[in-house]
Amino acid sequence: MAVKPSEITEIEVARGFWSRFRGWMGRKPLPGTALLIYPCSSVHTFFMRTAIDVVFLNSDGLVVKLIEEMRPWRVSPIVLKAVAVLEMLAGDARKSGIREGERLPSPLAELTGTYFG
Repeated sequence: MAVKPSEITEIEVARGFWSRFRGWMGRKPLPGTALLIYPCSSVHTFFMRTAIDVVFLNSDGLVVKLIEEMRPWRVSPIVLKAVAVLEMLAGDARKSGIREGERLPSPLAELTGTYFG
């Protein structure tokens, strides 16, 4: 299932230590935006203002774990197969057709592909 253009339209990338640690703490993600954290195999939602969907990706862009509606003040499990995490507003993963065991649908695969490896 392809991502609808109106679903995820902007991806912010967090690659440095501080940008990965901070993520969306203290900010509310906007609809249609996502945060790609690389490298990453676990996240927290401390100081978050809203629930998020958390998509764990391997180096091929395969969704190895999906946590839907992770509420503030939680810690995810460590996903050993993950090299990156894509965070988005709760419900956006489902709206975008993202499911465990599948590769990211285009255009997300194209946007994130250069960050894996």
